[in-house]
Amino acid sequence: MTTETNGSFNRKTIHDVKLSILDLAPVTEGATPADALRNSLDLAQHAERWGYHRYWVAEHHNMPGIASSATSVVIGYLAGGTKSIRLGSGGIMLPNHAPLVIAEQFGTLESLYPGRIDLGLGRAPGSDRRTTLALRRELNSGEDFPELLAELRAYFDASATSYHAPVRAVPGEGLNIPIYLLGSSDFSARLAGRLGLPFAFASHFSPDYTRVAIEAYRSSFQPSDVLSKPYVIAGVNAVLADTDEEAEWLSTTLLQQFLNIIRGTTGLVKPPADMEGKWTDREQAAVAQTLKAAVKGAPDTARGQLEQFIAQTQADELIVTSMIYDHQARLRSYELLAGLAGKI
Repeated sequence: MTTETNGSFNRKTIHDVKLSILDLAPVTEGATPADALRNSLDLAQHAERWGYHRYWVAEHHNMPGIASSATSVVIGYLAGGTKSIRLGSGGIMLPNHAPLVIAEQFGTLESLYPGRIDLGLGRAPGSDRRTTLALRRELNSGEDFPELLAELRAYFDASATSYHAPVRAVPGEGLNIPIYLLGSSDFSARLAGRLGLPFAFASHFSPDYTRVAIEAYRSSFQPSDVLSKPYVIAGVNAVLADTDEEAEWLSTTLLQQFLNIIRGTTGLVKPPADMEGKWTDREQAAVAQTLKAAVKGAPDTARGQLEQFIAQTQADELIVTSMIYDHQARLRSYELLAGLAGKI
C-alpha cells in the first residue's frame, strides 16, 4: 500500500484503487456501429493485458453515437473475446425491462462465463421522453426501482424459489452474480446503503452531486451478506496523451459531445476541432461545469488531477471513460493510465 496518513483518514493514491473502464461503444463520424463494437472488443482485450479490473458497457437508446444499446448482447460478445477481465453493465436501466428478462440474460452470461459477470443497475431511462415511452410504454420515473430490484434479486435467490414456484429464472436461479447500484443523485445511493450493496456514482457527468451521494451512501450503509463495509466506484472522464497539448486537442471531442447534450441534439462522435466560435459563453460555462471533474493531460499532469479526485471521494475504484475520436489514441490514453497506476 502507498496510502499516506493525513489527519484522521488515510489519503489514497492512484496505486490504492482498482482501475476499470466504462465504454459506450462510440460510433464516430465515418464509421458504423459494427466498427464501434469491434473497437470495443479490441479495447477490452488490451484492458485485460494492461491489468484493468473490470470493463462495463452502458445502456443508452436512440443515440446514433452510442452502439451499446443491446447491453447484454454486447457483454456476451466482449466476454467471448476475452479470458479473465470482469465484464458487466454500467448499467442496465432496470425500469426499461422486466426483471425476469434481466435475470435470464445475466444468468445466461454467468453460466457461459462463470465468475466474470457483473450486473450494474440504474433507474434512468437512458434516453429522451419519446424513447422512454417506446421502452417502458409509460413515462414512469423509475420510482418503482426498489420493487423491481427486489423482484430481480429474488429470481437469483434459490432459497426464495423452488421447483413449485410459478415463475423461475433459468438460467439465473442460484447463481451468484454481483449486483451494483448506479446513480447520479442520492436515490440509489441510499438504497444501496440500506441493502448493503456496492455503489457506483456517475461523477463523470454529475460532479456537483458526487460528495452528497457518496456521503449519503456511506452514512446509510448497513452491512449485509454481500458487503461488510461500503464500496464506492466513481466514474471519471479521462483523456491522456503523451503531451498536455495533445490531450487538450483530443478532449475537444468530449467537449462537443457534452455541447450536443446541452443543446438536446444527438449525432455521431466528432473528431477534435477548434472550439472557437462553436459555442456561446453560456454553453461553454455549462460544459465546463459538467466536466469539472474530468482528467486530461500527459501522465504527470493527470496524476495530480486523479489523486485530487481520489482524495475528495475516497473511492475504492475508478471507472474511467475516454471519449476519444481516434481508436488508437483511445488505446494510448488507457495504456498511459494503466502505466500511471502501476498496472503495466
